[in-house]
Amino acid sequence: MKYLLQFGAILAVSLFGELLHQFIPLPVPASIWGLITMLILLVTGAIKLEKIEETADFLISIMPLMFIPAIVGLLDSYTLILPDLLGLIILTVLTTVIVMAVCGRVSQAILRARERKNDE
Repeated sequence: MKYLLQFGAILAVSLFGELLHQFIPLPVPASIWGLITMLILLVTGAIKLEKIEETADFLISIMPLMFIPAIVGLLDSYTLILPDLLGLIILTVLTTVIVMAVCGRVSQAILRARERKNDE
């Protein structure tokens, strides 16, 4: 029952994100609205992390499984993608490297800030 309540809370926030997407005329995906809403709820303490943590961890652990339908769709569209395949590969590698570099720099900045705070 605990897991159903946790999953229900996550689904409710996702539904709220869908509603925001329908009513706010901005080109922001519903999933992003849901993530922003969940972040606000967690930061303000409206939802305690302990109340959804186990189900969220489970959903993250099965995330690769969720990509299978998208991959099958790509395989179905192979003839449409083939002319742009080299560009897509280059773009994917380039953006992956950029994201890794930015995440590394941000992580280093956070660790340095924590060290300075602990030294004071």
